[in-house]
Amino acid sequence: MHQITPHTDFINGAVLLIDKPVDWSSFDIVKKVRNMISKKLGVKKLKVGHAGTLDPLATGLMILCTGKATKEIENYQGLEKEYIATLHLGASTPSCDLETEVDQSFPTEHINLELIGRVLQDFKGETIQVPPVFSAKRVRGKRAYDFARKGEEIAMRPQLINISELEILDFNIPELTLRIKCSKGTYIRSLARDIGKALDSGAYLALLRRTKIGQFSVDEALILKKFEEILINL
Repeated sequence: MHQITPHTDFINGAVLLIDKPVDWSSFDIVKKVRNMISKKLGVKKLKVGHAGTLDPLATGLMILCTGKATKEIENYQGLEKEYIATLHLGASTPSCDLETEVDQSFPTEHINLELIGRVLQDFKGETIQVPPVFSAKRVRGKRAYDFARKGEEIAMRPQLINISELEILDFNIPELTLRIKCSKGTYIRSLARDIGKALDSGAYLALLRRTKIGQFSVDEALILKKFEEILINL
């Protein structure tokens, strides 16, 4: 379905798997792919949309739909997602990641694998999560990050999420790397923040890579340069 061949019909609808690089917004990816396909086909207008945002600092799997396949986007948005996340323990930032500077430091001497294992149990299953203020969530008709970047305080509405798997991959103070399988609407930055608090410390998201969306894997995805090469040679 996502393999690009000479028979791929971008107008009638194609599903593309792209491996997003760091420092690109999800909109940047959509715009770049749309421009490349439009140029190849010699068309001025082409519908392209994505099935789930990734923050600019995150990398990994994005599902893009073109043409008539954009009507299927909601089907992909609802799929469970898997991430590999590295948390930096002992500090916090306003954005819960590296977009903003560290604003507080906390002790980490008491943190060990046993404590982490106990704390993580409380985050499995259905839980209530407060989205980060530095997010694309709409608040009073604007994006939350528009308020946050101006230093305006806003109340974020808690939402129900589900974390089905939470596995420790590596732990070496101050870094903790986790594999997370979760529902749509889960903010890994908020999870990092909340795990830090639960450890009687602080934490922010240092690295994030989305590895799966439903049955789709980042191993099947194309980096933009490879996508462009294939497209040119069709």
